[in-house]
Amino acid sequence: MDVTSELTHLITGALRSPFKRPSPDADFPRTRLVLPGVRVDLSRLAAYERVCGFPTGESGLPVTYPHVLGFPLAMRLMSDRAFPLPLLGLVHTSIDIVRHGVVPATDAYELAVHIEGLAPHRRGTEATVVTELMSRGERLWESRSTYLARHRTQGAASGHREERRQAPALPVLGQWRLAGDVGRRYGAASGDRNPIHLHPLTARLFGFPRAIAHGMWTVARCVAAHGTSGSVAVRARFMAPVLLPGVVTYGADASGRFELRGDGRLHLSGEVRAPSGAAG
Repeated sequence: MDVTSELTHLITGALRSPFKRPSPDADFPRTRLVLPGVRVDLSRLAAYERVCGFPTGESGLPVTYPHVLGFPLAMRLMSDRAFPLPLLGLVHTSIDIVRHGVVPATDAYELAVHIEGLAPHRRGTEATVVTELMSRGERLWESRSTYLARHRTQGAASGHREERRQAPALPVLGQWRLAGDVGRRYGAASGDRNPIHLHPLTARLFGFPRAIAHGMWTVARCVAAHGTSGSVAVRARFMAPVLLPGVVTYGADASGRFELRGDGRLHLSGEVRAPSGAAG
């Protein structure tokens, strides 16, 4: 994980953002970035497991961890001049993950990331980014993430419906007090050092009253509490930011659904289930 490279992509993408003209009809890079021989830094993995609540020292990777491995490649694509959505203000709105079995922490892997396409959203334009983790030609893990660029739209477009926010709350299984440094700790373990997560001052520059938790931290924390093994599919929708420090409640039911709520808001909803084909 090259921290300097990631910061370079973040800065480059930020500088290019004012010149982007987002539209669901815009062209986008068709490049499929492939990185062979990827090995997991076990000390960083342990830090990730601790901040997210996963057991440390397990033989297999947590189901959300390959997203961390692929994030630098995704950043490279989304900061590219040819990517039509501005990196500044881009919101991670969902992730769908399929793990096809145990993914050993000590193996070497091939990572591949590409942009699947753009789609209209009622609040702007969404891009879908696909990440795949492979070993010896076999796809072991895959995900589809959607990222939203907000802009004026012509009428209602497809997207995540507001009524999902009004769904009845799931049974509460825990209350979590989140420290103000969760964003910095997760950023150090994952490499995602977006300033909105790191400090109240930098978060205010982007319109947040305090730093907010990474969306991928919230889903990882919920999945760690739920527990997963073997082949599994995880779907999560990011509904509202989690301010740091703060208090949230974790809810789940026997069907595999889970959620995170706080301050009267639904922050995250998702489910863990048996896989039924590719993610998405």
